[in-house]
Amino acid sequence: MLGVIEDDSFADDSEGAPQPLPRGRHKLSVETVRASQRERLLLAMLGEVAENGYEATTVGQVVTRARVSRNAFYALFADKLDCFVALGELMSELLLKDTFEGQVAEDWRGELHAGTLRYLRWWASHPRFARAWLIETPLAGPRAIEYREAAYSRFRERLEGLAAWARALEPGALAPLRTSASHVAVTGITGLIIQEVEAGRFDELERLAGEVEWIVERLLMERL
Repeated sequence: MLGVIEDDSFADDSEGAPQPLPRGRHKLSVETVRASQRERLLLAMLGEVAENGYEATTVGQVVTRARVSRNAFYALFADKLDCFVALGELMSELLLKDTFEGQVAEDWRGELHAGTLRYLRWWASHPRFARAWLIETPLAGPRAIEYREAAYSRFRERLEGLAAWARALEPGALAPLRTSASHVAVTGITGLIIQEVEAGRFDELERLAGEVEWIVERLLMERL
């Protein structure tokens, strides 16, 4: 669940991690304290993995950066991997929300174009997460990869929803959706993003819009 955490906190142009809560006695609820600690730990995990890589990141580095105690860390997460996976789940949820919610276009082509731009601009504004999740996840092991695949599955479902909308708007004009279409599309789109992330070309991600739209149209909106 997103809870009180907002996407702006994790964008690379944000002002950084929220300040620690006041020391000593205060009237804040346990839930408020835990939510603040969790957000700071996730932000710290993001920063450490993006800068140093997953394997080099330690719980000690994360709690120091977050200014949260080890006891608080282990009250919220089982281990380093659990925290990293929670970060990936949160950010993937924010990405899908920003990309697919708030539909503005009246037809599927317009929505495909608008959604593609939202998607690419989101990655461009979150380069640390792009490096951490797209590049470092394989080094975190099978469980992290499994959770990333779950995020890809939700992406595929959204694309299939767009494909269903296209067929409703153009009955009889489009071929039945192939079983592997959304999987191949997500794999291809993700590959394009990873290529740019590895090269550090975040400012150029938006130029991929035409390629992303071409992939989706050819695979999910195949004409009869």
